[in-house]
Formats: sequence, C-alpha cells, structure tokens
Amino acid sequence: MSSQEFVLDRFQLEAIAALDDGRSVLVAAPTGSGKTVVADAAVDIALHAGGKAFYTTPIKALSNQKYSDLVARLGAHNVGLLTGDTTVNGDAPVVVMTTEVLRNMLYAGSSTLDTLHVVVLDEVHYLQDAYRGPVWEEIIVGLPLNVRLVCLSATISNASELGAWIETVRGPLDIVVEHERPVELENLYLVGERSAERDHLIPVLIDGQVNNEGYRFDLDPRSARGGRGGGGPARRRFVTPRRLETVELLAQQDLLPVIYFIFSRNACDDAVALTRDSGLRFTDSEDRERIRTIIETSVVGLSDADLDVLGFDLWSAALEQGIASHHAGLIPAFKEAVERCFVEGLVKVVYATETLALGINMPARSVVIEKLTKYNGDTHEFLTPSQYTQLTGRAGRRGIDDEGFAVVLWSPFVPFADVAQLASSREFPLSSSFRPTYNMAANLVRRYDRAGALSMLGQSFAQFQADRAVVGIERRLSRDRLRLAELDELVRCERGDVSSYSSLADRVEAQRKHRPDGRLAIERAISLLRPGDIIVTETGRQVVLSVAYRGKGAIRVRTVDEDGVSVHGEARDFAAPPRAIGTVDLPSPYAPSDPSFLDDVARLLRSSPAEGRPEVSASSRWTKLLAELEAHPVHDCSKRDDHLGALKSRLSLERQIEQADRQLAKRSSSVVRRFELVYDLLDGLGCVENWTLTGRGDRLARIYHECDLLVTLALDDGVFDGLDVAGTAAMVAAIVYEERRPDGVKRTVPTAALQQRFTRLERVWERITRAERERGLPQMRKPDSGFMGLIHGWANGIELGPLLEGAMSGGDFVRTTKMVIDVLSQLAELAPDLGTRSAAARAVEAIRRGVVADFGPSVAPPLDAQTQREERLQ
Repeated sequence: MSSQEFVLDRFQLEAIAALDDGRSVLVAAPTGSGKTVVADAAVDIALHAGGKAFYTTPIKALSNQKYSDLVARLGAHNVGLLTGDTTVNGDAPVVVMTTEVLRNMLYAGSSTLDTLHVVVLDEVHYLQDAYRGPVWEEIIVGLPLNVRLVCLSATISNASELGAWIETVRGPLDIVVEHERPVELENLYLVGERSAERDHLIPVLIDGQVNNEGYRFDLDPRSARGGRGGGGPARRRFVTPRRLETVELLAQQDLLPVIYFIFSRNACDDAVALTRDSGLRFTDSEDRERIRTIIETSVVGLSDADLDVLGFDLWSAALEQGIASHHAGLIPAFKEAVERCFVEGLVKVVYATETLALGINMPARSVVIEKLTKYNGDTHEFLTPSQYTQLTGRAGRRGIDDEGFAVVLWSPFVPFADVAQLASSREFPLSSSFRPTYNMAANLVRRYDRAGALSMLGQSFAQFQADRAVVGIERRLSRDRLRLAELDELVRCERGDVSSYSSLADRVEAQRKHRPDGRLAIERAISLLRPGDIIVTETGRQVVLSVAYRGKGAIRVRTVDEDGVSVHGEARDFAAPPRAIGTVDLPSPYAPSDPSFLDDVARLLRSSPAEGRPEVSASSRWTKLLAELEAHPVHDCSKRDDHLGALKSRLSLERQIEQADRQLAKRSSSVVRRFELVYDLLDGLGCVENWTLTGRGDRLARIYHECDLLVTLALDDGVFDGLDVAGTAAMVAAIVYEERRPDGVKRTVPTAALQQRFTRLERVWERITRAERERGLPQMRKPDSGFMGLIHGWANGIELGPLLEGAMSGGDFVRTTKMVIDVLSQLAELAPDLGTRSAAARAVEAIRRGVVADFGPSVAPPLDAQTQREERLQ
C-alpha cells in the first residue's frame, strides 16, 4: 500500500522533512503511532541516493519481523538479515540486524560501512538496559559522522536531553516528539465482589482526573464470621477477578482481542489450558482453516516426535479455538505462529509475559494487567510508569479501533491510588547504563590511542548525563564560596593572627590530654623500630612484632607484652617517641597470629634485662605552651570567641568544598575511571601491555559474550583443548547458562573428565573475580553446570523427549542452545588450538538439529488489504 492512501501525522511529516534536509532525527512517540513510516522513508532516501541502509533492532524476533516486512515491500533481493545465528543476503542494499552485529562491524572496521548512508536504531530507549544498553551508545558514537541516524523510541520525558547528546557527538539532529496516541486509551479497573452477580468495571480516570469511585474498593470491609454463633474465618468482600470470568466479560463487552499479561510462563500456560478446556471458542471454520495453514508453515521441518514433546496437539488445539500463550518458554516456531495468527485477527486471547511488550507488532483492542508487581529474581517490584505504558501500548489497533482499553485487576496489596498514578503518569526518563566492558576496552585499545579512547568514552551519554547532573553541585559550590568569603571577614582580628592562636590553643589542649605535639617525631621514631626491638610504654615493656603503613600514610606498630598479649598501636597512642632499649631474637617461623609464638616472645622478653622506663612528656612543656598562649595578642581580644567560632566554621566549609570538588571530579570522570580500572585488570591478566593488545587481548577483542574475559582466559588455559564434540559444547554451556530460578534444572556434570575441566574453569573464574575485587569492579557471574548434561546429551544425538523429561521448556532449551552455538562459532575461529577449533565447528553442526535447526525467517503468506495497511501504520 502506498503512503498516499492515508494521511501522515504531524510528527511523521516533521521527521521525514528533517531527513530530506540531510539531518538525523530522534522520534519519540507512543507504541503503535507509526514511527516505522519514518524509518521506511529513511530507507527509501538511502536507496534513492545509491547507498545502503541498516535497520537495527534490540532482539532477533523484531529483526525477523522487520525483515519480513521489508521483503514484502522491497523484494527479497533487496533485503538481508544478520542476527548472529542467521545470515541471509548480507550484501543487500538494506540489511536488518541486531544492534550487536552492527557494533561488531564497527570494531572490525567492516568495508560494508563504506557505502552506508543511514542507520535506523529501533527501540533506542534500550540503551538504559543494564547489560545490552551500552551497545547503542557504542554505535551512536562510533559510526562515521556522514551516516545519518533515525532513532526511534517509545515516549520518554527527557527526549530533549537524549537528542542534545546525539547532536553533540554527531551533528545536526531534529527531535520530534509525539505525546498523543493514535488510538485513545481508556484505563479501566476490574474488581470482583463475592456477593455481586458480576464484577465491577470502572474507569480509572474521568476527564483526566482520578475516579473517586475507585477508592471505595480499598476499604475491603470483612463479613462477620460465618453462621450463627461464628465459626468460619472472615472473608474479603472484594477479590481479584478470575481469568476465565475476565475473558468472558471482555468478550461480552466487545473488548476482544486481548493480550492478558501474566508475569509467569507457567501461569500463562495454565490460563490457556483453563480457557481451552472451558469450551470457549473464538473462531469459525474459515478461521480454523487459516490457522492450520499458518501452523503448518511455522513448524515445517520439525519431527512428530519433537512436536509431541513440545505439546503440539494441545497448543494447536487452543490456537484453533483462538487462544494462545506467548512467552520465552515457547520455541520460536510456536511464537511466530501465534504472532501471525494474532496480527490477522484469528486469535482473540493471548496470555503473555512482558516480553510481548518489547516491540513485537501485535496490537490488540484491550490489554489486561493481572498484577502491578513483577518478580525480578530477588524481590517483587512495582511496575514503573514506563513499563506500564509499554504494556498498555498494545491496546488499540490503528485503523480498526477508535479506542483501546487497559484493564488492571484489583489486588488486596495495591491501593487504587497507585493504579491511578500509573495510569496518569507521564514521567518516563531515560538514563544511560553505559560502562566499559572487557571486550570494549580491548577494542578501544586496538582501534584508538589512549587519547582517542578516552575521548570516545567522554562522548558517552553516561558522561553527558553526569555533566548535566553536576549543575546542582556547582551551584552549591558557588554559594559555599560566597559564605567562605564572609567567614574570612569574621576570622580577621586587628590584634593578630587568629589561625596561629587557634593552632597554639589546640597544642595546649593536646598537651593537657598527654598527647604531645611531636607527632612527626613519634612517627619517625616508630618507623625506625624493627621486629624484635624492646620498647617501654606507660603500660610496661613490649617487643615489636611489625611496623606497617596504612591508608592515608598512617603508621601502625604491633607489639606483644610480657603476658603474651598482642597490642596494636598508632602514633597517637604514644606520649613520646618510642626508642629501642634492647632486642630479642624472634622465634622461627614467624607466626604473629599464633598464640604459641606470642607466648614464646613474652618468655624471651621476661628473661631479658629489665632496663629503661617510659618516656613521658615533661609538664614544663605544657606550662611553657600555656604561657605562650596567654601572651598571644588575640588572647585578650573581646571578640576572641567569635573569631574562633568563625575559624571553625571556615575550616568545616573548606572541607565541604573540597569534598564537593572531589564529588564533581568523580561524577564527571566516572566512565573514564571505570575504564582505567578495567584496563589495569586486563594489564594484570596479560591482555594488554603498553597500550598494545597481546595475543590474548586480540582474542578478547573478538569474543562477544557477557563472560568474554572468562572465555578468553579459559582458551589460554586449555580448558577446551582435547575435548570431543559433546564435551566442547558442554564446557561452553557452563559459561553461557545462567539459572535464575531456585527450582531450576538439576546441576550435573555429565562425566568425571568434564568435572575436572569444570573445576579448572571455576579456578579461571576465581582468578578473574579476585582481580575484580581488588579493583572494586563488579564481579563476573560464576560458571553454571545446569545445562551441561542437556547439551552433552543433545550433541550425542539423544532425542528431545527423553533428554528434557520436564527439566526445561522447549523454548528455554532452544534459546540456550543457540547461545551455545554463538560462542562455539567464535571458538571455531579464535581458539589457539587447532583441535579445539575443529571440535567447536563440529559441535555447532551436531547441536544445530531438530528443534534447534535454523530454518531462517519465513515470510508470512499474503494478508488481506486491511491487515497490510494496519501493519504499515504500525
């Protein structure tokens, strides 16, 4: 369909005009508002100029979907796909890819970039993702400046800040913000009541204001105890509506299709089974025939045995009834079929986890949010306004619905005010998660000199935000410095120097407390002491065990007395400089923490001649200082106490200013300082030397994985060398896999030989984490044996059914296996040992079979004209 068949919105026209004028553009607009139209225009402009266009997305599912869209519009010969584990027509003029693929191209200096005209960064707000976010910033800073950017983002409240940063590092950029949704959203609140025939469905907001009716559901009055005379427990009046009843209500209210968000895979599948078995059906015979066609297209290549293991019959039966789930536990083929069916309007109810909100083109008439809290692996967190908006962004199909509906279910733990706040919030600030990684540091060393690398880091959004953040600190500093000037006037005394008087008064007070002013002399005397020296203190004779310096230059001495008691002291603990009056030969071996050793030293001390006595400060010294204080000209000043008070305030303010200066320096150079720590660690582990990569560092620069340094050192340690195909895959799985559920798969290492290798891998990990702790860096996650047995069996040809046996969902197995394939493919190119390279390459072939086999993205069969129009608008 041509764009002339519908009217472009204001923000679309503005963004396309900026591209026509040769500028980059940042478009921040609600989900489903039509940002893709701007991206399509940028692609067309690049092709018309004879150049290339890259379209990047954060996840492979989005890349596959966009590839299908572009193939339908431009033809298969003009479009390529690169997602790490899939390569289709990579030299095409338009290539869809994940952001990591483009980042890797930049570091490799790929010649493909020579004719690149435009890069679309879809879902650019992902740059705040804790792990993957830095990739976006690396791309924005690292791309050649002649390449224009089209940055597409969900609505964020600091778009101007993000745009200002991009313009600072790349040049002219227009910021186009659209706040209005193309389809109006109605936020609803659904409350069950035990005594009522039907649930309450009320608007959360009325004319933009909180609906006061919602507050009555917070009262939750409890009924009297059951029966006459009591007996049963009190029951709540209001309850959370049941899933099946909720779906039936939505169907009655003509609010289908619906995406029903449940933050649990198992709960999603349970909800599908409940709805399927209830007899609800949302399809007719024609719909079911089309669904079967889509299913057959999606699962082609999968064996009947694998389909049986994956619960194909029940899954397809539910799909034919217009019911499905969508979560990471499903294999890609199943998710793809669900997405196609939903887009075509064949499926009316999808129970989904929040992953469905991550950009997949699946708009619905309604969304239901069962709970406003989500488990993050450690605790249950309340949804942020941004997360809520991302979920509800699926409500309302442009060109089909005049209004979309977001339904929040009542919960006894969430007051109505919190629901209303989420529904009305417009604050979605974007913050950088940029931090130098080991692979990034290695690539910076390979590509830049030190000044260039620091310049690149200094251009990050994190640095930009840090610089903006210090404005408040600077303002406080300005006020403090003005106050400091005022205190200077109050400190000034016509009679003499207040500072010298205050110093003298402090010395008098120190002498009064038997703490001499000769601290430097004491420290010098302590520094001359040697283990075995006998000294005399106010508590008696002691033998010196050690003398050491601590933080900020402080010196400490450890001694043992005649009773064998170990004593730790500092300069301030001595009334006078300690001097050795004799020596003893300390026992061997030297073991100052051993009580027997201390007893032996005490015995030697007691048997040595009892000479010497503690040196104490002469009382005449304090008398002399007191006379000097009373003779000072400031002593008789009538404003002496005011001067001293002002001086004390001045000294405190100076320390405060000094601290603010350090904080300012810390905030404005935090990224660089983190990089310096990473570089120092890599230097200590033999990856860099004098700003040059070693062979080990060169491998690190070409390994792309969260545990990149662990893979690198494990290669050099020979962890993978000499293993067979299954063993190589298993050891890679130990690095790739991370079990986050307490009831996850059983951790087993398949063979004794692999247990030895796993132990070696853990030692390599301990070496890395020890270096990280020493430098205060976040620690790399530990190797996990949870997937080793599964991948070992799969590589040895065991079929899916007997292999899984309920240990893991098919989707998790496929996804993790593809992660193993990704790292194995890197080992096949980079391993120092040729045998390891061969084993890794053969392991890829061994495990890329059956349900894991990559059939490539499939282009959906032709859709009706209305659906095509809807997809383009989205």
